Amino acid sequence: MTGGDVQSNAQAGEPGTARVAVVTVAYRSNEVLPGFLASIAGASSELVHTVVVDNRPDADSRAEELAAEIGAAYVAQPNNPGYGGAINAGVATLPDEVHWVLVSNPDVVLHPGVIDALVAVGESDDRIGAIGPAVLNPDGTVYPSARRVPSLRTGVGHALFVNLWHDNPWTRRYRADDEAVAARDAGWLSGACLLVRRTAFDELGGFDEHYFMYFEDVDLGYRLGKAGYRNRFEPGAAVTHVGAHTTASDSSVMIRAHHDSARRFISRKYAGWHLWPVRAALGVGLSVRSAVLARGSR
Repeated sequence: MTGGDVQSNAQAGEPGTARVAVVTVAYRSNEVLPGFLASIAGASSELVHTVVVDNRPDADSRAEELAAEIGAAYVAQPNNPGYGGAINAGVATLPDEVHWVLVSNPDVVLHPGVIDALVAVGESDDRIGAIGPAVLNPDGTVYPSARRVPSLRTGVGHALFVNLWHDNPWTRRYRADDEAVAARDAGWLSGACLLVRRTAFDELGGFDEHYFMYFEDVDLGYRLGKAGYRNRFEPGAAVTHVGAHTTASDSSVMIRAHHDSARRFISRKYAGWHLWPVRAALGVGLSVRSAVLARGSR
């Protein structure tokens, strides 16, 4: 199929009947995508419109086949616009009746009822723009998926010291470690799995596609907050993140991508002309750290 082509979605029932959608991005996801798709049915008591966006629709990809097996829509993106760009492409295909969109990695397993629980939280307040579940590691521990928006102090302190001093105060504050299992508002929610209000997402133009990978979720949470919406963390709903399957063999590339995105976000947040020395110093520091970590990953 050509980029942007969409197949029918029988799982959602007749077109236009679902008010909840799931959009996921496949990229070398043959091993994990079946488990994710199989978990959708038990996650919601409502009909769900599911879209699989394939950022690597080559002969080895089974994404189209797996989508067809559950009646999900399939969108091919052979030019690979990145994670945020792919999610935007999937959301653009949704019928107008969809009010809530679960954005998720394919290497996630949704727990029973999790979509229902997230929708209930979102519908409790019109100003809630995004809701995130507890993201569990395979061993059952909680990943810090609801964090503060990085500031110059916490963001830089975390970036510089986390690999040398894991429990440093900047990292603890940035990750909100002391509040890891408390329902609360957050600065941003992990894009590994979060429910977004369709109108809020559309109002902001979706994910900023300048972030090819990493920080697109930080940026979205920051912009939602600036627009007056709340990012709500609901640990009573949970998913399990089985692993970062697409990055395991490309660690040096991903390290550079992460630092490039971090530099872009901090530079945009602190864009005033009087802050250029800070941006310059930050850029140098992140570049050096990226080079050191990339060399160590070889």
